[in-house]
Amino acid sequence: MKEWLEPTGKLIAAIGQAEFPRLLSEALRGIAPFDYTVVFGYLGAARPMDLFDDFPQGKRRIFVEDYQEGPYLLDPFYLACTQPVETGLYRMRDLAPDRFYQGEYFRSYYVQTGLAEEVGYFIDVAGGAMVVVSLMRARKAFSAKEIRDFRQYWPVVSAASRRHWSNLPSRIDSTAGATPDHPMHTSVEQAFANLGEGTLTPREREVVEYTLKGHSADAVGRILGISSGTVRIHRRNIYAKLRIRSQGELFSRFIETLVGDPE
Repeated sequence: MKEWLEPTGKLIAAIGQAEFPRLLSEALRGIAPFDYTVVFGYLGAARPMDLFDDFPQGKRRIFVEDYQEGPYLLDPFYLACTQPVETGLYRMRDLAPDRFYQGEYFRSYYVQTGLAEEVGYFIDVAGGAMVVVSLMRARKAFSAKEIRDFRQYWPVVSAASRRHWSNLPSRIDSTAGATPDHPMHTSVEQAFANLGEGTLTPREREVVEYTLKGHSADAVGRILGISSGTVRIHRRNIYAKLRIRSQGELFSRFIETLVGDPE
């Protein structure tokens, strides 16, 4: 742990300065290697704010620009930020629904990232905002020891990040306030309610929401208090009403609704 002292000193000295996120990434890479860092700021349903990333330009389009255009609403990290979640370090698989890796968000969007694993520090800052520092690996998952070492560094990450990003809520509010009527700034519930409005029943829209988030029919049934067979019937009815044939088409329809161009 002695090797962590010098990077930690530089990090603390940089609080409030532009180089802080870069030095945070470097300090974490001194604990265990990884390929990419991205820091997003979340506040309610506002469009995530990219506070820092070190992606090459080609990767940045997928990880940041495409993500901000709607897929973030199905991201387990974003969804955790909309619920009461304890601060700390989480692996993506700790937060993902039971069928996340078979779901359409993963197959249509997340698989494009080419990641083997993503872990994130969840740091609550003033005003109800959450900062998530994501560490991404392209080739292999983090080992149990590497995760333990990252968790040992949590007090430094938490304290320094809270201080550095203490003004985050006002920054997000000012950005979101520029386009208050944009569909991205509605609540998650409203975004799903807009899908199939006037065609789907409230129950069917609930089934759509949990299906797209990556829950199996059994899990959706438990959440809604109905049988898995009833969930499957709802899914067939949804496809018929929307005149689609697959979850991929359902995902596309959801994204079209988000960007304000539904069929």
